Amino acid sequence: MGVLRVMIAGLGIGFFGLIVWASFAADFWASFDAITADPWGLVTLADLYLGFVLTAVVIAGFERGFRAVLWIVPLPFLGNVWAVIWFVVRLPELYRRLVRAP
Repeated sequence: MGVLRVMIAGLGIGFFGLIVWASFAADFWASFDAITADPWGLVTLADLYLGFVLTAVVIAGFERGFRAVLWIVPLPFLGNVWAVIWFVVRLPELYRRLVRAP
């Protein structure tokens, strides 16, 4: 379990580094305009937000009450970096619940 958490964290850190690099390499809004002008760019955005919704469903099924809101609301703004943080923090408990499931 520890190795998986480290791998997920490493992927998240690498992804965050990619975000930082892209922030310095290209103007966000100009790139966003280019993405939304291309049909496959729109498919990619739809895929991204579908992933956010599915991640939110997993979080909502796992967390309770206001804690779920605190994890779900930042997803569309912080993206999968935020999802990585949730998975790294909650993976051991998530695994325990899945293993005990009938």
